[in-house]
Amino acid sequence: MAVETLTTGAGLLGIGAGLAIGLAAIGTGLAQQQIIAAVLGAISEDPKMFGKGLFFIVLPETLVIFGLVIALMLMGNIG
Repeated sequence: MAVETLTTGAGLLGIGAGLAIGLAAIGTGLAQQQIIAAVLGAISEDPKMFGKGLFFIVLPETLVIFGLVIALMLMGNIG
């Protein structure tokens, strides 16, 4: 059974990848809580605002995608 030894640098890369996704998800959640409340208020007044509101709800999700890309790039450097 082959056992790989990980160095401290590899461990720090793993922590960095976890922080990239975790902090991006927290930032997205904080942004979306305010955006969704505003969009639902706008839709209740004018149902035609649904399309624009949906765009603004999805926009902060790019933060998580960027965090995922950075995490994948970091994890690629471990091996």
